[in-house]
Amino acid sequence: MKSIVLAEKPSVARDLARVLGCNQQTKQSIEGPKYIVTWALGHLVELKMPEDYNKEYKTWRMEDLPIIPKEMGLKLIRQVSHQFKGIEHLARRKDVSEFIIATDAGREGELVARWILEKLRWKKPVKRLWISSQTDRAIKDGFRHLKPAKEYDFLYQSAVCRSEADWLIGLNVTRALTTKYNEQLSAGRVQTPALSMILEREAEIKAFVPKEYFTIDAKIGPLDAAWENNGERRIFDRNKAERIIELIKNEKGSVSSVQTKAKSEQQPMPYDLTELQRDANRRFGFSAKKTSSVLQNLYERYKLVTYPRTDSKYLTADMEQTMTDRLQALSSAYRDEVQPALRNKGKVAARKVFNNSKVSDHHAIIPTDETPHLGDLSPDERKLYDIIVRRFLALFYGPYQTETIHAVIDVKGETFSARETKIVDAGFKKVTGKDEDRSDSKPLGAVRTGQEFSVKDSRLQKKLTEPPARFNEADLLARMEKFGLGTPATRADIIERLLSTEAIDRQNNRLHPTPKGKQLIELVNSELKSPELTAKWEKELEDIARGKGNPKAFLDNIRMQTKQLVQEIKGSEQTYKAHNLTGSKCPECGELMKEVKGRDGKMLVCSGRECGFRKRKDPKLSNRRCPQCHKKMEIHNGKAGTYFQCRPCNVVEKAEDRKKTVSKREERQLMKKYTKKDEAPLGNSLADALKAALEKKD
Repeated sequence: MKSIVLAEKPSVARDLARVLGCNQQTKQSIEGPKYIVTWALGHLVELKMPEDYNKEYKTWRMEDLPIIPKEMGLKLIRQVSHQFKGIEHLARRKDVSEFIIATDAGREGELVARWILEKLRWKKPVKRLWISSQTDRAIKDGFRHLKPAKEYDFLYQSAVCRSEADWLIGLNVTRALTTKYNEQLSAGRVQTPALSMILEREAEIKAFVPKEYFTIDAKIGPLDAAWENNGERRIFDRNKAERIIELIKNEKGSVSSVQTKAKSEQQPMPYDLTELQRDANRRFGFSAKKTSSVLQNLYERYKLVTYPRTDSKYLTADMEQTMTDRLQALSSAYRDEVQPALRNKGKVAARKVFNNSKVSDHHAIIPTDETPHLGDLSPDERKLYDIIVRRFLALFYGPYQTETIHAVIDVKGETFSARETKIVDAGFKKVTGKDEDRSDSKPLGAVRTGQEFSVKDSRLQKKLTEPPARFNEADLLARMEKFGLGTPATRADIIERLLSTEAIDRQNNRLHPTPKGKQLIELVNSELKSPELTAKWEKELEDIARGKGNPKAFLDNIRMQTKQLVQEIKGSEQTYKAHNLTGSKCPECGELMKEVKGRDGKMLVCSGRECGFRKRKDPKLSNRRCPQCHKKMEIHNGKAGTYFQCRPCNVVEKAEDRKKTVSKREERQLMKKYTKKDEAPLGNSLADALKAALEKKD
C-alpha cells in the first residue's frame, strides 16, 4: 500500500520526492515504491463567494447586506481545478491507504491541506509532517517521526476561524462602503487598524508646532563638553542661553566628579520573521513583502535557513546538539567568524536562547546544516542570508563590553559634562558589526576631581524641535507586533493590501496616507479601526490554536460584529468625495473618469463601478532608447503604423518590421515533425524545415 504526500508547491514536492525515492513523473504527481508525492498550487479550495449562495449577490446592493451564510461552504478554485482533480484521482486508488500532510508547517499550510481533504471526503488515516527546514536530513528525520494529524486539529480550527472572520467582516464592510459611497473602498479587521495607525501618526505631524531651542558646546581645557542640567541639554530661552555664554567666557571650570561605568550588552537573540523584516527594511530598504519572498527562496530553493514564518526568537533544548554541524556548514563562507566558535567546540555563549517554553510552532530563523554557495545567490539573497548568519554566530561570542567615563565640570555655577566610551571587549559585535572605539578622542582617562581648566571657547547653536517621522515599514511592523495585529506570516500582505488599494503610498521608504485613505478611516466604525479590538481577536485565534479557545463563540461574536458594522454604515450621514476625479467623461457611459496608478503608468478609469471602461493616460514607454538623450521612447500607433517618439528631443522613429522568428517551443515541434524517429537531422535539414514552415505560415 502507498501513501499520498501533499506538498504546498511543486518545488517542495520535487525535493520530497527525491528524498523519498520517487521518480515516476506525471502532470500531477511523482510516484515511488511507497509514496505518491503531489502538490497544491497555493490554495486549491476556498470559501464560497456570495454569488455561490445566491446568484443575485453578484450585483453589489446595500439591501442584501449583511451576507452571513448559516454555514460557510467550500468550492474549488477554477484556475487550479485540474490539480485538484489529479489529487482526487490518486485518492480513489485502491492501493492508497494513507494521506500525509506535508504543506507548510503553520496555520495557513494546515488550512490548505485540510480543505483539500474535506473536498475529497477523505476517510482514511491522515498523518502530519512537521519540519522546520527543507534539508534532506530534516525531511528524512521528519518522515521517521510523522505525527497523527489530530494533534493539529486546534490549529486547523484557528485557521478556519481566521478565514471566516476575514470573509464576514472584510467582504461585508467593503461591500457596504463601496455601495454607500460609490467608490471601491476596502476595509478589514487587520488592514483598517493598521491604516488607522498611519493616520494617527499623520495627525501628530500635522498638529506639531516646532519650537526653537539652543545648545551650548564648550572647549574646557582639553575637554569637549556640553551644557547640561539634570540630563537635559536643550535651553528653550534664548536670553538664558546667551547669559550662560557670557557668564562662562574666559572663566575657569572645576571638575566636580569623574565616574567610570562599565556596561555589558548581551547577545541578541536570533531573528523571528517580524524583526528580520524590520532589520532588512532599515538596512537595505526591503519592503516586508520583499523580505518574505527572498527568505522563502533561501528556505525552499536553497535550503539554507529554517522555517521563515515564525514568531519565536528562541531554540529548543534538543537543538544544541546540531550547533556544530551548522557551524561546519558555514566554515568555508564565514571562515574567520566561525573558527573561534569551532575552537570552543561549538559551545553557545548565550545559553538563554535554548528555551522550550518560548517556542510555539517553530523556533527562530537560523542557518541550516546545508553548505552555502554564496555565488549562487542573488545580491538580495546574499544580504538577507548574511544578516541571518551573523545574528546566529553572535550566539557563540561573549557580550559587548564598554566602559564610559563621565566628567562633570562646574563653571560659575553652570554644569557641563564630557563623556568618553571605550570598548573593553567587542564580543558578539565582532560578527554583527561594532561601534567605533572612541577612546583616543578625549583625554578623560587622565582627568581627576578638583582639577581646573580654562574655558577656551564656547558655541551657541540654534535648533528646532522636529515632528515625529512618518512610519517606514520597520516602524509599522513593530507597532503591528506590539498591538498583536496580524501574524508574522500576514503582516507583509496587509501592508501590500493598503498600498494596492491606494489607501497609503510609499515615498522614500516612508508610508504616507493618501486622500482616499484619510477619507476611508473617517467612514469606518471606530471599533473596527481600533487596534485593541483586532488584537483581542488575534489573541482568541491564538487561544483556539492552542486548544484553549472556543471556535463557535468566536465566530458567533464575529457574526454579531458584522451586523453592527454594516448597520452603522447604512445609517451613516457622512459623505465621500473622490479625490482623483478628472474633467474628462467616459466615452461609454458619460460618467467622470478617475486617474489611478497602473503598473505601466497612470490610467483613466470610469467612476461608474459597473462600466469598467479604462484607458492609458500616459503613452506606453518602449524599450527603445532615444539616440540623443538615451531615455526610453514612447510607443504610438498612427495611420502609418507603429512609431516611437522622444518628447524632450522630439525624435520620431518608425518601427521596422521585425524579422520573422520562431519560438523555442515552435522549434522543438518542428524538429519533431521533420525528423524521423531514431534519426538525427542531417546537414541543414532543421534549417530547411524551419524555412519551409515559415513559408507555409506566410
